[in-house]
Amino acid sequence: MAEWRPPEISPWRRRALRIPPDSWQAWVRLAVWELAMGALVYAALGFGAQLIGAAPHNIVTVFDFTNCYAVPPAVPPCERVAYRAGMLNAALNVWCGLLLAGVAVWVVWDVWSAAAPKPVTDDFLKLLEDSFARDWRRPSTWPWARISWAYGFTLTGVAAAVCAGLLLSSAISRTAPAPTLHIETWERFRPAP
Repeated sequence: MAEWRPPEISPWRRRALRIPPDSWQAWVRLAVWELAMGALVYAALGFGAQLIGAAPHNIVTVFDFTNCYAVPPAVPPCERVAYRAGMLNAALNVWCGLLLAGVAVWVVWDVWSAAAPKPVTDDFLKLLEDSFARDWRRPSTWPWARISWAYGFTLTGVAAAVCAGLLLSSAISRTAPAPTLHIETWERFRPAP
């Protein structure tokens, strides 16, 4: 009986990638695809973290001091908070940030599954593979080649996106320097008569 595999739902892979690449064009396609995936992971994590970090700033508290300055029979601890607004906005920011983190995890998983080796179709070879499976407690048996094929260029893409973001933010933030204040003071001393 054939093994059931879920249908391909990834929009990122239009054509199959060759791993390991066998030509110059395959190397370029793999590098460009993984660089783009790395930049996408960085963008999703960066915007998600920014949305989650900025969520508490969306809560607005409105104070009402009218009862505090009333005529003397005012109740000593007066209620100053009139209402709070923006809780739903903060919750939606956190939710969108978590969704973007989920997109980043999905892209990382997609890159990992793109580097999957071809399935073994021969029954004898499948029996050998099942018999000598990897021991996950020993790092020497881990799939280091697949990890390097999957995330080699992806980490470079993340680093390139970080550098591009830093360059862009430094270019945007270059405004006229703040004026330097120069304060002159003087004092006059006279002998006391």
